Amino acid sequence: MTESRAKSSPIAGSPKRGHGKGIALLVIASCQLMVVLDITIVNIALPHIQSALGFSTESLSWVINAYTLTFGGLLLLGGRLGDILGRRRVFMFGVLLFVLASLLGGLSQESWQLLAARALQGVGGAIASPTALSLITTTFSEGPERNRAFGVFAAVSAGGSAIGLLAGGVLVEWLDWRWVFFVNVPIGLLIAASTPRHIKESERHPGHFDVLGAFTSTLGMVMLVYGFIRASEDGWTNGLTLGAFGGAVVFLLVFLTVERRSQQPITPLHMFRDRNRAGAYGMMLSLAAAIFGMFFFLTLFVQDILGFSPLRAGLAFLPISVIIAIGATLASRLLPRWGPKPFLVVGALLAASGLSWLTLTDADSTYLGSILGPILVFGSGMGMQFVSLTLMAVSGVAPREAGAASGVLNATQQVGGSLGLSILVTVFGTASRNEAKDQIPHFLAEATPAQRLAFRRTGTLPAPWGDQVLASGVSTAFIVAAVFSGIAALIAVFVIQVRSSDLERLRGGGAAGMPMAGGDAPADPGGGGGAPAGGGARDAAQPRPERDGGDASPPPG
Repeated sequence: MTESRAKSSPIAGSPKRGHGKGIALLVIASCQLMVVLDITIVNIALPHIQSALGFSTESLSWVINAYTLTFGGLLLLGGRLGDILGRRRVFMFGVLLFVLASLLGGLSQESWQLLAARALQGVGGAIASPTALSLITTTFSEGPERNRAFGVFAAVSAGGSAIGLLAGGVLVEWLDWRWVFFVNVPIGLLIAASTPRHIKESERHPGHFDVLGAFTSTLGMVMLVYGFIRASEDGWTNGLTLGAFGGAVVFLLVFLTVERRSQQPITPLHMFRDRNRAGAYGMMLSLAAAIFGMFFFLTLFVQDILGFSPLRAGLAFLPISVIIAIGATLASRLLPRWGPKPFLVVGALLAASGLSWLTLTDADSTYLGSILGPILVFGSGMGMQFVSLTLMAVSGVAPREAGAASGVLNATQQVGGSLGLSILVTVFGTASRNEAKDQIPHFLAEATPAQRLAFRRTGTLPAPWGDQVLASGVSTAFIVAAVFSGIAALIAVFVIQVRSSDLERLRGGGAAGMPMAGGDAPADPGGGGGAPAGGGARDAAQPRPERDGGDASPPPG
């Protein structure tokens, strides 16, 4: 029965080995790079966007959040769309929607137009990104071949942020800020045109769309992030701050209620019963909060305090992109020998160490003396972790839920980044205000009449007093970012469990059909979305075909 299904399944007709699969991986990875780097490529252009479209300092952060919140909030629905309608079809639609939104963003003449375009970009990315990850599971055979593909995908996902900073610097310096959006148009069109030729359509699984779940989860996260940003501006007792937090609690509770009662939820909650998968999601949430904060605040630091141009600021982050890619490549090759846990533990500790080192930065710091070393340590740790987290999040998932599993992983990354950044902005704002209170008396005693007049007009302290304020806020934010990485390390040590059967799975051996250890096995592929089957060693001993949405042939032996 299983064998006949494998022969008739579209998955069995995936692109031929070798050159065809290499091109397919290039198309998938290019899409992920385009979507991920768009989170940071705009960072470099923020000062230019602010002056061109009249954003206030407070509202400028929504140029980032409008994208990451719709992206993270709708990733779960995007993954489900691919499961039901076919992943290649949905992948192409998401890419083309992203292209349209990028074009509109580059043409924006008002601030609200840009924010609307950024939100639409997030929708396109939320559709394309999880289906891209799912396409890897349906294109590459489980074992070393899929490990290598995941290594490339993870390296692109991890390094995309740094590449975005470099690309943004080049485009802003040599062309115009609008080109950080226009550049996506030809790339996206090329990806969409190449997809039908090199990627086969996946098997379509029956089901329905959990629109209410997507709506309540997205709105709940938007209100939660808004609450933190509002708290950084107006304090924790402000009426709008409290209202935002209250609304977030209500919508997120409704979301959980909807998911528990839905026969085909956007987030199958039984996935979290698997210990390793839940741990991977928790680690991604914490690490994304740390990496988003690091890029955001270091971008401010190198441009506003060190005086780097947009291009030089982008080049300053090139080393971290290289070291992340190297770490991800080495991890993907060594995973079959050592398993994921050593990379998760050591990687999280390295990330926390790099961020702790960055807490020593001040207004007198230099790039070579205070920035380069910490970001290399941080990047090496992040590169180690992303491959392992990606593999653990999608291992042992029934084919019909592969999109949902990858959607949850991507959602935790984006939502964790948005939520973490809002928390760090709150910490930054509090520390900056406290430091400003200390610096104002020194400023008034030493400033020229012209500087005092400018301060009364703008409320902003000039250098060197303003540099002290910014540096104090940045270094304090890095303390909390280091705590986020420390939480990820604790999860890796005390939650993640890997057994010998998992190593066989990574090597493509006789355990290829087994779920990763660490908890309950996922739902039976032939079931209807009910509770997972029993867990423990008893289930791990039973070979199960069609795992991970990969080849449908039964496991050997």
